[in-house]
Amino acid sequence: MTAFLVLVALPALVGFAAEATFRDTRRASLAAVLGAAVVTCGAVQILEPAAAWNWLAALMVSPLPIAISIAVAMFWYDRFGKPRRRSRDA
Repeated sequence: MTAFLVLVALPALVGFAAEATFRDTRRASLAAVLGAAVVTCGAVQILEPAAAWNWLAALMVSPLPIAISIAVAMFWYDRFGKPRRRSRDA
């Protein structure tokens, strides 16, 4: 359950928060990348403070949370960020 929280749930929240904060794909993607890396490293350090190689473990698994946070930010941008096109028939 802890791994799911660190690798999936927290990065998804970071991606959502980045998109809600910036409303721009470039800035939201950058914030999602940086935020997911910081949250992952921080969570691993908080969960196992005594282990000597936590920062390395967090660095090795960080591409997964980064990808999830960017995917969530892009999903929310496509969902609510772009203006809707009006159909020509109406």
